[in-house]
Amino acid sequence: MEAIGQFIPLILIFAIMWFLLIRPQQKKMKEHQAMVAALRKGDQIVTQGGMIGKVTRVKEGEEIEVEIAEGVKVRIVRNTVAQVLSKTEPAA
Repeated sequence: MEAIGQFIPLILIFAIMWFLLIRPQQKKMKEHQAMVAALRKGDQIVTQGGMIGKVTRVKEGEEIEVEIAEGVKVRIVRNTVAQVLSKTEPAA
């Protein structure tokens, strides 16, 4: 019985860590993956590097094409999108 009593503080510390750190991080990661999966042509985005641009083409796989200035298009990895500023309406 004493051995179990010694492990109770460790179990409580792990439970607190789970609810305060691990679980919110997993939730945030799922929200980011859903946001990246929902990217469409015309969406205004911000990359993790701080560039603001408009999605001009969503390619197969892990990259998208973004116009950062008139006539200047760059290819970026989808997961580097930090935020979607404005969504376009789905095509009818």
